This record gives sequence, C-alpha cells and structure tokens, in this order.
Amino acid sequence: MALEFTTDYVKDSLSLFRYYKKLGDGALQQTPDDALHITLDDESNSIATIVKHMAGNMRSRWTDFLTSDGEKPDRHRDTEFETPPETRAEIMALWETNWKLVFDALEPLTEADMGRKIPIRGEAHSVMQAVNRQMGHYAYHVGQIVFLAKHFVGPNWKTLSVPRRQSAEYNERVASGKASQR
Repeated sequence: MALEFTTDYVKDSLSLFRYYKKLGDGALQQTPDDALHITLDDESNSIATIVKHMAGNMRSRWTDFLTSDGEKPDRHRDTEFETPPETRAEIMALWETNWKLVFDALEPLTEADMGRKIPIRGEAHSVMQAVNRQMGHYAYHVGQIVFLAKHFVGPNWKTLSVPRRQSAEYNERVASGKASQR
C-alpha cells in the first residue's frame, strides 16, 4: 500500500499496524515449518514463541481497550515464553485472531479519543501513548520474526522491502506511482 499523506493519527496508525502485520505475514509464509521452533541460542526465542508472546500482549492490550487496564489479570506474560504452539496452523490462528483484536479496537477510534486516559499496568497513558507503545512493541517483534525467517530461508528469501542494490529503480517506480512505499 502506498504511503498516503495524512494528518489523521488513527488512519496513519492503522496503516502502520497493517504494514507490520504484512511484513510478519510475508516472513511467516516463507519460513519452513521445521524452522518455526528453532532458537539461535539458549537466550533467544523461536518464531513460534514470539508469535505466542505477541498474541498474549495483543489480547491483553486490545480487549476492552478503552475501558479496562491493558494488562489483564488473567495474562501470565512469563508463560508466553514457554510451550509455544506446536503447528503452523496453531501459530497462524494466534497471529490472525490477535491482529484482528488490534484492528477491531483501533478502527472505531477518532482523533477525539487520542487524549482519553487509559491504564496499562495501573499507569496512566493517553490513548495515543498506548497506541505508540504497542506500535513500537510490535515493530520490534515483527523485526525479530523477519530476521529469523530470513536467516532460515537463506538465499531463497524473497525480500519484503526494497531489494538490495535496487534503490534507484525502486525510487523511480515510487516517483511514477508504480511502487508501494508502505
């Protein structure tokens, strides 16, 4: 999707969340099933574990987004890093279901909602701060997923952004309206 000039925070946030989901989708699609559970070392997380953690965070933060604390009492964050989903189908179900929560919570928001006060872990946040916090969190983890997927796929990786050594051609396509920036 091409970058659209906007001063509408909600619209731009939705566009960025969709972009990060799209990057994750592309990485997950390319990752072989047998690589979804591989960790690079004892302190690293697998793609399956990262997805499980993101899903737990998404469920907690976006369920009753404007009316309850973003850290739900039934969330047990530490367990999100244990026993990842076993199959690609389970991983993808968590991924899709919880991204839906993000979009369902964000889509009805208006600019007037941005200054509302909501708690996360008992700490006051404006809606805008809460959205920014999640944007950074998801970008961080999607980056990890992309990095791992690219590592596991190796030379067969299909780029999710501007291909190496093709920036000039890409910029020309963007200028002519034939390429997507985001």
